[in-house]
Amino acid sequence: MIFNILLLSVALILSLIILSSVYIVKQAEAIIVEKLGRYKKTLHPGIHFVWPFIESIRVSYWSFLLQDNRNDYLKVIKTTRKIDLRESVYDFPKQNVITKDNVTLEINALLYYHITDPKLAVYSVQDLPDAIEKLTQTTLRNVIGSMDLDETLVSRDTINTKLRLILDEATDPWGVKVSRVELQEINPPYDIREAMEKQMRAERDRRAVILTSEGKKRAAILEAEGERESAILRARGLAESRILSADAEAAALKTIQSAIPNANPVNYIIANNYIKALGEITSGKDNKLIIVPLESSGLTGAVTQIKEIFKN
Repeated sequence: MIFNILLLSVALILSLIILSSVYIVKQAEAIIVEKLGRYKKTLHPGIHFVWPFIESIRVSYWSFLLQDNRNDYLKVIKTTRKIDLRESVYDFPKQNVITKDNVTLEINALLYYHITDPKLAVYSVQDLPDAIEKLTQTTLRNVIGSMDLDETLVSRDTINTKLRLILDEATDPWGVKVSRVELQEINPPYDIREAMEKQMRAERDRRAVILTSEGKKRAAILEAEGERESAILRARGLAESRILSADAEAAALKTIQSAIPNANPVNYIIANNYIKALGEITSGKDNKLIIVPLESSGLTGAVTQIKEIFKN
């Protein structure tokens, strides 16, 4: 009876030992196995068996920043046996950075990275998240410190690219790939922001004045061009009218010349003009003083020629 109990106990203990030596690694995870304190192998997704008492799983102690309800960042140390190979996002707290022209900026950054070599991530650095945080902070200070305020505010993409290249190269020995760095906020001091707002308002006012002036200038140019074209059209119409009148008079002269070969057609035209002018002068009810030229004989001769023309 006692032997059976002992046998059952041994079998149960062996079963527990065997079950505890079987590990199932999920997708996008990895486990570091050590044999008697030295690195043995890396377990990739699938089912694996680890020799009990000889091989063991490496436990890492990594610190992470967590944000509480008051938006304060707390550093928490976590023990991890399985290394996450997915891309991770590290949200850094706001930090003060001094530019080249001695302006203090408050910058908040995001870092996207993923582990490419679990062995290097465990053995090459003591605390990988904390090391990435410190490296990013110092690199950000160096990059911003080499630029002035205006360049920093307009070169966010350039800063992101520089940070990514520097951090990717620095973290490569740790088995980490930095895929992207984003600056969420760049906050200058209050007095600088107020001065920038005044400058932007002044710039907007200046642009508005320029646009208004350009509009008035364009309107004046269009108005002048319209008046010039109108004057050209009026002159062209007057010229055409004079040409038509001259053609009509020439035709009349030819007609008179053909009707009366010996008559002077010029006298006929002058007589007609005198008669029209006298009609306009004597028209109306107002009293008028009519002055007849001394050379009225020309008019009489012209009227006589008109009579002869109509008699013929």
